[in-house]
Amino acid sequence: MTFTKEQLKTNVEITWCPGCPNFLILESVKRTIAKLISESEGKIKKEDFAIVTGIGCHAKIFDYLDLSGIYGLHGRVLPLATGIKLGNRKLNVLGFSGDGDAYAEGMEHFIHSCRYNSDMTYIVHDNRAFSLTTGQATPTSQQGYKTKAEPFGEMHEPINPVKLALVSGATFVARCNAKDIEHTAEIIEKAIKHKGFAFIEIIQNCLIFNVEDNIDKVMYKLPDNKNDMEKAMKLASEWNYNSHTSNDKVPIGIFYQVNKPTFEEKWEKACS
Repeated sequence: MTFTKEQLKTNVEITWCPGCPNFLILESVKRTIAKLISESEGKIKKEDFAIVTGIGCHAKIFDYLDLSGIYGLHGRVLPLATGIKLGNRKLNVLGFSGDGDAYAEGMEHFIHSCRYNSDMTYIVHDNRAFSLTTGQATPTSQQGYKTKAEPFGEMHEPINPVKLALVSGATFVARCNAKDIEHTAEIIEKAIKHKGFAFIEIIQNCLIFNVEDNIDKVMYKLPDNKNDMEKAMKLASEWNYNSHTSNDKVPIGIFYQVNKPTFEEKWEKACS
């Protein structure tokens, strides 16, 4: 039986800004889930997925996907997703955050979720701005980015979430370009199938506040990198999340993937 992406659609009016890359991320997610259900021969159903979102432009995806889940608090996506997974280990749990949601308010949860290796997929929409609240800088905003809160420009160097995920112990680390729907859907599918904590950062631009664009022109696709941490760190160092030039290289794809015991497996063993 074929399951189509239209079966994931809701009747809620989409209120993202016209042309926002969030539309493209939504399309990638729909394609992935529809494919997984269709190809499972009845083993996977729509009811086998659960989603959690935070607060921000990204979080509206909760209203546009006909899936069960929780609309969470700012920065608290991961503890909610962990609780859902512990409550029902058969579920495919997907968490959605923005860069402010994930790396500012939610930073401590991000680091420890990487350590714990709970079996879930964490998708971060990174446009390097708190766009829902008029564009303040986030931890990944480029130096010099001017906002109403920082009229002289962001002074601090941005963090590198890919490096942070790697050193914190995430067992699946990837980066995508929101404009490449097919590649993003491919990576999300691999993340969902991965047994462990799968982190995907999706780079997008904000059409209203942080309009620095053309980064996709210096992006290139990686072959899947498995088990080679040294190579992963080297690849993660190719872009520092600051303003880019034509000489920069911004890799997208799977930086690192390894199999390790999940949080749920360790929990079950400890409780037996």
